[in-house]
Amino acid sequence: MSQAEAVPADPIATAQDLAQRLAATAARRDAAGGTPKAERDALRASGLLALSIPRELGGLGADWVQTLETVRILATADGSLAHVYGFQHLHLATVQLFGQPAQWRPWLLQTARHRWFWGNTLNPLDRRTTATRQPGHWEFSGKKSFTSGALDSQMLVASAIDADSGQLLIGVVPTERTGITLLRDWDNMGQRQTDSGSALFERVRVEAAELLLDPGPLSTPHAALRPLLAQLILAHLFLGIAQGALEQARGYTLNEARPWFKSPADAAGADPHIQALYGELWAALEGARLLTLQAAQRFDAAWRRGPALTAHERGEVAVAVTAAKIATTRSGLDLSSRIFEATGARATHAALRFDRFWRNLRTQTLHDPLHYKLQELGDWVLNGTHPQPSFYS
Repeated sequence: MSQAEAVPADPIATAQDLAQRLAATAARRDAAGGTPKAERDALRASGLLALSIPRELGGLGADWVQTLETVRILATADGSLAHVYGFQHLHLATVQLFGQPAQWRPWLLQTARHRWFWGNTLNPLDRRTTATRQPGHWEFSGKKSFTSGALDSQMLVASAIDADSGQLLIGVVPTERTGITLLRDWDNMGQRQTDSGSALFERVRVEAAELLLDPGPLSTPHAALRPLLAQLILAHLFLGIAQGALEQARGYTLNEARPWFKSPADAAGADPHIQALYGELWAALEGARLLTLQAAQRFDAAWRRGPALTAHERGEVAVAVTAAKIATTRSGLDLSSRIFEATGARATHAALRFDRFWRNLRTQTLHDPLHYKLQELGDWVLNGTHPQPSFYS
């Protein structure tokens, strides 16, 4: 495969076309769960997995505003695929932020050339996996949770706790390396095709050159952009899911729903109460969209600053991202629940699975409690204190 074949000429149009195809089977696949192999292969074929990779390494070199926009577009159709796709670009950014070019340039080059999918076994709150030093290498052993996208991937970002120092170590290993078992035990109410179950590491060999130690996790303001990108990907995911829910509900209201018997309108779309509800939902979502776009633009500018980024500049981006995350969480959860007020009782039919939008949002939003985000933002409003870098802020 040539580099030209690996990269779409128009990534936004490519994402829109792919989203249409994903939408056609989204409800059925939500019911089935499991690994969406055909859909992941469609992502591979689209070239979008290399969207954020620099041009000189075979990618398109898209900025973060455009890359995140493709996450949002895919999320309107399929929250699960958009999640693992967004985290693909998070992992590619992680190795650039935490490691040295001599490490990550070959990984990115091979990703673009061979359409590699990257999976997640980095969970800093899960300390069950330990790292022990061996002559010339390390060994990771233990269980990992929330391994989104690990199944059907080629590379994994993995974390473990140094058994001697207690330090968090992050490395990059091939998914098929000896000692890694992906347990296929994800069966949650939402995000049902993210394969976010658990993995078992049994004396997995990790070479010194595979550890991201320079500059290392969250060690500089620039390296500490990683959690902000993770939060921003989720904000675009939430926004896209909510927009998809609104569009599905709109179509049903116009074509299937019936006005209440006391309504003065002949059609549900002409009912003043239903119109008012749609106006309310859209206004909240539009506010969240603008906050999310602003956060993406500020993140993109910070990324371009590179190692020159200051702690204050990073903090200002963190405030924008936090506001976007709060707004998309709240408006998304509210909208995906209240669409049934506009669509009516028949819209609860199991085959439609309109509830998947709320289930997907509710499942993902619980991984990062909103009240802590609100506290961080409130501390900044009152005291001018920026959110302190952690893997969740």
